[in-house]
Amino acid sequence: MRQLTTLEINRIKLLTEKSVELSLIEPTGTGLEKSIMDATGSVRTYLKVNNIHDFESQKQGQESKIQITSFLISSDELVNSVASLYRPNTKKGDPRIWFKGLGAYSTANDILGIIAFEGKLYILNITQINVHQLIESKISNPLQDLVNEINQISNEVAEELLNLLNKIAAKGPVPAMLQADTAIGRTLETLLGIDINSSKKPDYKGIELKSFRDKRGNRKNLFAQVPDWNLSKFKSSAEILNAFGYSRGEDFKLYCTVSTLVRNSQGLKLKMDSEISQLIENSDKSSAGDFVVWGLETLHKRLLEKHNETFWIAADSITIGGKEHFQYKKVEHTKKPIVSQFDILLEQGIITLDHLIKRKPTGSVVEKGPIFKIKPNALDLLFPPSQSYSLLLK
Repeated sequence: MRQLTTLEINRIKLLTEKSVELSLIEPTGTGLEKSIMDATGSVRTYLKVNNIHDFESQKQGQESKIQITSFLISSDELVNSVASLYRPNTKKGDPRIWFKGLGAYSTANDILGIIAFEGKLYILNITQINVHQLIESKISNPLQDLVNEINQISNEVAEELLNLLNKIAAKGPVPAMLQADTAIGRTLETLLGIDINSSKKPDYKGIELKSFRDKRGNRKNLFAQVPDWNLSKFKSSAEILNAFGYSRGEDFKLYCTVSTLVRNSQGLKLKMDSEISQLIENSDKSSAGDFVVWGLETLHKRLLEKHNETFWIAADSITIGGKEHFQYKKVEHTKKPIVSQFDILLEQGIITLDHLIKRKPTGSVVEKGPIFKIKPNALDLLFPPSQSYSLLLK
């Protein structure tokens, strides 16, 4: 895709501020002439995450083509269209996408926004349509109506969750469900009736919950992501543990923080290779060197998947009768991380990585990470302006 203009970026930012999640596609002159476009990786991911279509499970050939009800958004009407999603028999069956009527709606190299809503697709010509004028217009129009409806639904879930958190806060300090660093999150999820599982999906109806002890000044968890073992010299967490682990009492483990700025006590450091879009972990041991790799695109997808919308919930840790209790007291509500900032914050050491690897007495190895974390008070460097709420305390 070509580089976006400042005007296009500002139009996309406005949609993002209104809770409109979209994917971008750029039709070429040849594509418009032949009525065909490549379904890029970002488009495929967007359609899959929004439960529209999964190209990975689609067979090749016209007989397996899927059609989705779609609309082309103009200044004053929604033009009926149909999205055709298919994989041709030629080559490797590279995913294709086309929208009926697109040839009259777009010119070559326009930037089009694909918006999924209630099982349908809406196409918006970001390049040609004055998004600001339509959204802020005093006269109702199709784009304004769509944006308002999406925004309203998004806010309804946030308001519902905020109401539940206020009820929990009003109970006063609540006893921790267990004795561990993770107790604050486990306790809150239990109070909200959320099943404890290892799913990578957001916790509450599309909203991720991240709770933390307010006075510790700890870094905040962003997400966990294992390396790309196919690209890595080491092929498992067990190999990492064997190379850099240490004994603590009865445990053999590797609990450490790794950053791009300095080597830690295990001799580990991160480094960015922007030429090949990789984050690499390096050891000062010549036998290890560059031992694991993450594709930056994979990390970007995890960030977007995990933090499309997040409640960062602060609580005071209070000891009552020798037992830890939590008083949940405030929420910071963020949306749509700025992916380009992620790489910069890694390079600046503001985002770091934690290994949490341990060998059980049975000999099996458990990896709770690697967890990517961000320094306290740095959320505004990764996310657009957030909203903060004080919970109703008892």
